[in-house]
Amino acid sequence: MKQEIGALLHLHVDEIEPLFATKSHQFLVAKAAESINLCGGRNWIPLVVKQTGESSFVAVANIFTLAAVRQAGLTKIWCIVADDDQFVQQSSQLLSKEIVPKVNLTTATRDEIKLALDYLINRSVNPLSGVKVATSLDKISNAERKYWQESLKDVVALKCGITNGKKLDIFKEIFYVTPEPRLISDDDLGKSGNDLKKLSVTGLRKIAKERGHSGYSKMKKAELLILLADTEES
Repeated sequence: MKQEIGALLHLHVDEIEPLFATKSHQFLVAKAAESINLCGGRNWIPLVVKQTGESSFVAVANIFTLAAVRQAGLTKIWCIVADDDQFVQQSSQLLSKEIVPKVNLTTATRDEIKLALDYLINRSVNPLSGVKVATSLDKISNAERKYWQESLKDVVALKCGITNGKKLDIFKEIFYVTPEPRLISDDDLGKSGNDLKKLSVTGLRKIAKERGHSGYSKMKKAELLILLADTEES
């Protein structure tokens, strides 16, 4: 039987498979199970599920509750039926704090970048330490981010406090890019660019290294020309 979207159902636990396993420590699961039993075996925060068959469901959010109900030895669990939509699933997981939000640096506003940086710097677990919001915000928001590569090593070149290694890894937990293709023209390059055009990829990479650029080792010739032309202009 097809269940109505938004319906609150008391489903059998063995009809439900989790989309992923909870990352919560067993201590937290065990104590949550105790609290459920103290409440008469009711989980007052329902599991979010989507229907996959006549009597089969997948838990898409609040999966910690499913683990706790199983630990409590219960056979049924209260659930809300969600629409089979990726945005509904993502929203549910954000609300249950099972995933962290992402910010697309290609299109992000200054305020969005500021909020995300502030979160990373001030969060209690694995913070982005040694980075100042004001300094990094100005450099990142003013950069031409639409051409940044997915490695996000362009942010390191800004010298804004985010360095290769742990800090960049933390930065990438929240930020990502969808780089736009960049077309090259003689106007972009100017006279010095015309000279650069005559060089091989190896020669261009050597110049990029000498100028302190990062991420150039995997760039193609057109990308290297743009990178070096930008340096000439600045």
